[in-house]
Amino acid sequence: DGDNYKELFGALDNAFLVAYAIGMFIRRLPLRYYLSGGMVLSGLFTALFGLGYFWDIHVLWYFIVVQVCNGLVQTTGWPSVVACVGNWFGKGKRGLIMGVWNSHTSVGNILGSLIAGVWVSSAWGLSFVVPGIIIAAMGIVCFFFLVEYPEDVGCSPPLHHVITSNEGPLSISGQSSANRSDGPKEPAEEPEAISFLGALRIPGVVEFSLCLLFAKLVSYTFLYWLPLYIVNVAHFSAKEAGDLSTLFDVGGILGGIFAGLISDYSGGRATTCCVMLVIAAPMLFLYNHVGQNGIGTSIAMLIVCGALVNGPYALITTAVSADLGTHESLKGNAKALSTVTAIIDGTGSVGAALGPLLAGLISPTGWNNVFYMLIAADVLACLLLARVVVKEVRGWCGYMARKRGSSVQLTESVLDGK
Repeated sequence: DGDNYKELFGALDNAFLVAYAIGMFIRRLPLRYYLSGGMVLSGLFTALFGLGYFWDIHVLWYFIVVQVCNGLVQTTGWPSVVACVGNWFGKGKRGLIMGVWNSHTSVGNILGSLIAGVWVSSAWGLSFVVPGIIIAAMGIVCFFFLVEYPEDVGCSPPLHHVITSNEGPLSISGQSSANRSDGPKEPAEEPEAISFLGALRIPGVVEFSLCLLFAKLVSYTFLYWLPLYIVNVAHFSAKEAGDLSTLFDVGGILGGIFAGLISDYSGGRATTCCVMLVIAAPMLFLYNHVGQNGIGTSIAMLIVCGALVNGPYALITTAVSADLGTHESLKGNAKALSTVTAIIDGTGSVGAALGPLLAGLISPTGWNNVFYMLIAADVLACLLLARVVVKEVRGWCGYMARKRGSSVQLTESVLDGK
């Protein structure tokens, strides 16, 4: 209840997000144990944060230590789940499939906001204890039922891409399609996990990682500061602001699916991200200036901004990570997918840590300056993808030129009577 409450909130958010970013680069255990153990520990530390209310703890360091521990153990989540889904689905409709699947993050944000809103004005400790119990219980479910690889239950692995040879098409594992489908396979020697530097050499990893840094900066600033912004600017109650802020995540669901669908059909992951980021910048400016002029305008602007901000973020952390983690240069190293995902999301988490921290420092000077910072981050995210976008556009131009050349040759052959 002091005048410096914004700075204190910023310190708590930053403690969690810095620990999360650091934890992303720690070597991982087998996915099922890593994920389920992390979920149970996440539940423990989340509950401990809420128990500070019931234990009447008013020491800031207690909450910061709990946030750091929580940030470290929650790094078990994203690389594990992206790797598992990437193991099951090939590249064909990966953007759409992962766009739909990725909606779980926004659903979780919505449920988290609604659960927190129930007790935020009464016993706020329950806003942390209840979600902690939920994630710990689901961690136990994952331990008993998660299947990491299709081969573990007798299913054929997906084709991430096709490599041609003199003996016919081969899968990424180097086995012919006939060999893959006929009977059980002898266990092959598992490749070693790819090194950090080896993952950075994969084309596109550096660009998408740095782009995600700024895209996640914008997304997490909204996630942490949007309810407070709505309270201060639109003068809603804390519960109403929490409920209204969930519309940003509703837009995120639509944006993630739309981005995945467009990138599947166009084949341009980077171009899709870049276009959405370019449109997002003026939309953020409009939301700050006209977004609070009536409840209808606020709802529409929140959904549109959520779609444009979270669409590229969702695409990079799912389909793009899976594409890069199954790059043909890896020669079927399934363990590389988790490493690449961790590098991309870990770099993005640096932005996620910076965003709320900068918002806490800038907000006392006015919310306009916070939005200018977010717009600048969007523009930088777009610029960092310029090289990949140019490469995709050249690929499209080359394809169209070859297509026109084939059409001309066919026409000439018909006219010549061949």
